[in-house]
Amino acid sequence: MFRLLPALLLAFLILSPVPAATASPFSIPELTDAFKKTVFGLEYRSWSWRPYLVKKYSVPVRIYVHNLAKQDRTHMVHQFIRDMDVKISGLKVEIAAAPDTANFQVYVVDRAQYQQVVLKDIFDKGEKIAPGRCLVRVISGRRGIKRSAAVIVSDEGEFLFRRCMVEEILQGLGPMNDDDSLVHSVFNDESRHSRFTVFDQILLNMLYDPRIEPGMSLKQLETLLPQIAIDARSRAR
Repeated sequence: MFRLLPALLLAFLILSPVPAATASPFSIPELTDAFKKTVFGLEYRSWSWRPYLVKKYSVPVRIYVHNLAKQDRTHMVHQFIRDMDVKISGLKVEIAAAPDTANFQVYVVDRAQYQQVVLKDIFDKGEKIAPGRCLVRVISGRRGIKRSAAVIVSDEGEFLFRRCMVEEILQGLGPMNDDDSLVHSVFNDESRHSRFTVFDQILLNMLYDPRIEPGMSLKQLETLLPQIAIDARSRAR
């Protein structure tokens, strides 16, 4: 009887069903559609060079955090920067030691400081009004994004702070358009997300796939996007 045990155990292992890998809830058409909506568009179209082309960094992103708010949020923003570095393949994201070594400036402000900081540190054409509750500006050229600057409001609740931090910093990496149909994304002003969702991780991994280059058009990417989406979805954490 004891000699039969190994054979019985082997049969049990062979016959027992192997748990299937958890399927992604996001389809490839859904992901490619979201990519087109976020990457090939721009919320403030006068702020960018040729908005309907790919905007992305082709060099490491070095982010410096200016905490001007009463509550020091530096640690939280730094943690998000480290999180992005882990979750976005194809891009190096790091904390800059000083403002002049950074190509991405993040200003954490209280609401009373918002207008002044936006008009002084973000705009450069003498605008009179600062739009939005938080914002990001991206300066892009033929070789990719040159620099970004985001302003995040700290003193109007944890949800708004975290939402602004995630949305504006991610948009500063290239997917600059919002769309109300993106229910799983922070790139939707109607959604209630305040974290780096798996859906957005996939979109950022698609954008920073090496097959996608700065300045590419939708026509150039149309046939590549489904496979890029498949690969990015497999890397989602």
